[in-house]
Amino acid sequence: MSASTSRLKVEEPRDDGHGPAIGTRAPLSRYAMEHALPAGTVLFEQGDVPNFQVVLVSGSVQLFGRSADGREVLIEVVRAPDLVIPAAVLTGSPYLMQARVPEPSKFLLVQADVFREAIDRDPQLAKAVLGTLAEQFRRMVRQTKNLKLRSAAERVGCYLLVLSERQGTPDRALLPYEKHVIASELGMTRESFSRALNALAKAGISVDGQEVTIHDRIRLAKAAIPDPMIDPPDPDGTERQVLELIGRLRG
Repeated sequence: MSASTSRLKVEEPRDDGHGPAIGTRAPLSRYAMEHALPAGTVLFEQGDVPNFQVVLVSGSVQLFGRSADGREVLIEVVRAPDLVIPAAVLTGSPYLMQARVPEPSKFLLVQADVFREAIDRDPQLAKAVLGTLAEQFRRMVRQTKNLKLRSAAERVGCYLLVLSERQGTPDRALLPYEKHVIASELGMTRESFSRALNALAKAGISVDGQEVTIHDRIRLAKAAIPDPMIDPPDPDGTERQVLELIGRLRG
């Protein structure tokens, strides 16, 4: 962990006889804790066993995978609203990735055992979580297809098209992270990312630091070949379900 990062520390609530005991039918909101965290906070490490279900209310979370020799890659960026790796919470299995906060973000935390018990007794909650898991699986399939079916230039071009649309500026995209982090997410080296940007200059883009100007969106699309079966919709299908869950957690 670098000097610019800090570890989230949360003490689990103690049963002092004044609050609802685990296993009772108290509203889930009684167990939710809200946190506003600065950029650089590490939510959990790869290999940790979940103590809480983390619900991303605003901002984003980067999920990093690390090899045995210490090599690190960005696997995915989770954007609000969403659940952060509910699969590990539901199974009680170790996290396969580290979660890091790249920007000021807000979260709701619910004890893992409370969350599992609530799902057991609440069909609507179970349905919402199942829908979230299904959408996250589809997102991972899209990502795998993006990595395996496209050239580096196509990946970067489609990334810029989606990013500019998400930012509401179709004529430009502001890169949200350092170029080597984005390259890692797209399955390439920093050098390959730079070469792809240079190659896409012929398709009507120019780069100035972290800002990419899209001079001709149609030319860029012809070079990148966007595909609705790969490129994510915005917003994706989890938003309504997670917003309803956030409302319940806030009471």
